[in-house]
Amino acid sequence: MNEIKQQLKNCLSNFEIDNFGKKYGGKVRDNYHFDNKIVMVTSDRVSAFDHVLGTIPFKGQILTEIANFWFEKTKEIIPNHIISNPDPQVMLVKKAKTLPIEIIVRGYITGSLWRDYCEDKGNQYGFELPKNLKKNQKFNNPIVTPTTKEEYGLHDQPISKEEIIKQGLVDEEIYNLAEKFSLKLFQKGQEWASKQGLILVDTKYEFGMFGDELIVIDEIHTPDSSRYWVESYYEDRYRNNEDQKMLDKENIRKWLIDRGFSGEGKPPELSDDIRIYLAEQYITLYKKITGKDFVPSVGNVKERILNNLKNESI
Repeated sequence: MNEIKQQLKNCLSNFEIDNFGKKYGGKVRDNYHFDNKIVMVTSDRVSAFDHVLGTIPFKGQILTEIANFWFEKTKEIIPNHIISNPDPQVMLVKKAKTLPIEIIVRGYITGSLWRDYCEDKGNQYGFELPKNLKKNQKFNNPIVTPTTKEEYGLHDQPISKEEIIKQGLVDEEIYNLAEKFSLKLFQKGQEWASKQGLILVDTKYEFGMFGDELIVIDEIHTPDSSRYWVESYYEDRYRNNEDQKMLDKENIRKWLIDRGFSGEGKPPELSDDIRIYLAEQYITLYKKITGKDFVPSVGNVKERILNNLKNESI
């Protein structure tokens, strides 16, 4: 895809706009807060192990469009924060009071949970995991493993439902509702992914209160917040103890680990080759999830966003 190479020098690494709300920058998004709305600008930044590593062509557009796809598909389960989409990389959303936790739903034991399990730290969520599990094994039923929601630059910490309630982080009734919605969203996501030849392995959800209503916020079922495997490879690779065929951010983590980096010290610089490869993986996932071709918005991303925001009533 020639557009990927063309876009290497046009990626959005940071979005600044003067006299425009109050800015809060995260690892991927630059959010501008107003009285009851937020303009969420999804950059092309990629992060792993709590380090911002660089940019991937079209990543912001892909994340935004996949999030919009899922918000539309799941709005009958729970309301979400979307108001409108002024640009392929911008969401105008309701300003909710964010719950200070993230709810992670897992259908398989892999990633950080598998690493914790191997170190006998798998019981940090208030329950014991079964004995003698194998890497990438499917759970009989999805499990919920919440984390705290820390400030940018700090690690989110595993926490149990009991501790969340005990510490007064979230009211028990609200937490139970959030967990119930998370499991329903995950079931919907898994069912759709399977129809598209994918496995939705695990994912995280963020919630907020908009007035008295609990809504789902941020993003859902994107390759940054979720792990996806290609379904047709799963059984053989699981049986042979091989890594799964991944179409998500885990590819960049593997690339870093292969180069000796897992969070400590200075991360290696992303080559153009890995940036192109990652863009290709994101585009492949986009096509599989949505069932549509990806139509890239080529060119200077910042200029395009600025022009589109001029026409938006905030």
